[in-house]
Amino acid sequence: MAVIVSLEQINRLAPDCGAAYRAAFAIGQPVLAQYAIAQSPLRVAHFFAQILHETGALTLQFENLNYSARRLREIWPARFRPRGPLNAARYAYRPQKLANAVYGGRLGNVGPNDGYVFRGRGLLQLTGKDGYAHATTLLRQASRAAPDLTREPDAVVSAAWCLQVAAAEWQARGCNEAADLDDVALVTRLINGGSIGLAERIAWTGKTRLVWPALEPGFSP
Repeated sequence: MAVIVSLEQINRLAPDCGAAYRAAFAIGQPVLAQYAIAQSPLRVAHFFAQILHETGALTLQFENLNYSARRLREIWPARFRPRGPLNAARYAYRPQKLANAVYGGRLGNVGPNDGYVFRGRGLLQLTGKDGYAHATTLLRQASRAAPDLTREPDAVVSAAWCLQVAAAEWQARGCNEAADLDDVALVTRLINGGSIGLAERIAWTGKTRLVWPALEPGFSP
């Protein structure tokens, strides 16, 4: 039996959930079923723990790039002085300039403003033109009506597509199987390639598992 996700449960975890996200979850049960997330409470708990972390409890649609110089040096030590070539003071509190500096020329970003255009967005903070193109391919495997996210990047945060983008990426990266192992560190590596925010993701998983408690031993999705 599919695990049901209700707005009441979302509100318990994220009372300040953004309007677009709330609208997506209101009609999102078929999406969670389509991408096999709703097959078990453990998968649902891990999925929501990750998106809650990535979006600041479902309040953020875009990557926060409004950093102080000190914070820039902490996040990208190889890019900013003293270890890197860039002067952090010139990028502090300048999100567009920062995005083009740290994301430009990689992740498929080739245009002069691509770093900013394809900055992190949505429930899993999709990043880079290649990432948007890949997500488009995944969506169009399920729906010919899916938008080209490289041409309509803000569709990633729309009520119509935000959940489907995240769920499709989640399934494609093997996160369902990692969630079956109840391995937060592995799920996190599949999501962002490292262990950024692991402690917070573990904490969120503890909270989501209280909302969607695991079934009896022996359950097989």
